[in-house]
Amino acid sequence: MTMDEASDRLLVQRTRGGDVDAFGELVRRYQSSVYGVCYRLLGDSAEAEDLAQEAFLRAFRRLGTYDEARPFGPWMRRVAANLALNALEQRRPQTLEWDDEVDQIRGDPLEMPEAAGERAEMAERVRAGLLRLPDHYRAVIELRHYQDMSYDEMASALGIGVGDVRTRLFRARRLMAKWLSADG
Repeated sequence: MTMDEASDRLLVQRTRGGDVDAFGELVRRYQSSVYGVCYRLLGDSAEAEDLAQEAFLRAFRRLGTYDEARPFGPWMRRVAANLALNALEQRRPQTLEWDDEVDQIRGDPLEMPEAAGERAEMAERVRAGLLRLPDHYRAVIELRHYQDMSYDEMASALGIGVGDVRTRLFRARRLMAKWLSADG
């Protein structure tokens, strides 16, 4: 167990004991990553903010179900991902925006400007490709590549079989590769 996981576990125990400030510290630690999950799935910054807040409220209410033997961060992000996936089911696909502050490209400050520009262009093409994906494909990309979930965890989060997860992931990757290669 890492130092952060031990610290998170202590904060969870303190929260369960009635220390609301301890949960505030957990919110501070994970608000950025929880917002990122919601934003990448929904593509709307205002909706992502609302769902991130809802995710923390839900986590607070359901802290009794959290298994302290597991890391808190992935559990918290899974709560957020489930809320975002539910929100996606309730709406039709629409034009989505990307907030540059959320998805900044971080790199080596000594990197040549041309390489940084190429990387920024590729990141923009990937973002555009992700937004073109149907919601169910975008969800598996998010859970696998951004949340590093196993196929079993993804199947559980999405309420589908592992075979369906594999199929969706394969098709999503194939579409992304097709679009990226077509764009140059």
